[in-house]
Amino acid sequence: MIRPREFSGRRILVVEDDGLIAMLLEAMLGDLGCKVVGPAVSVDEALEMIGTGVALDAALLDLNLDGSPSYPVADALTKLGVPVVFCTGYGDAMLRPSDRSAPLLRKPYRSVDLARALGEVFAPAQTGGA
Repeated sequence: MIRPREFSGRRILVVEDDGLIAMLLEAMLGDLGCKVVGPAVSVDEALEMIGTGVALDAALLDLNLDGSPSYPVADALTKLGVPVVFCTGYGDAMLRPSDRSAPLLRKPYRSVDLARALGEVFAPAQTGGA
């Protein structure tokens, strides 16, 4: 299991249209030592951020951004090799089959849930034989 100090310096894109949840995520990620990129509140804003070439270690994507699914953002990040954690209050019903292997954070979640999900995406990198 990855320990929170191992998240130190990781750059995490936050894509969340609810301002309160975005602020909560920023605080939780900060407590884990992560650097927050964003938050982006829409698909277009997230794609614009990604298009700038900013270095990202992972992304937290709300599945439903004011009625629009965040699939284009997930697809763009996947093409860049950036792991995604989906966040939703609707369960996994909105996940496409291609997204089902990604961690899912069910709202409301706690910082321990966030750390677990990030641990899932970073765990393969930890076993690389350094």
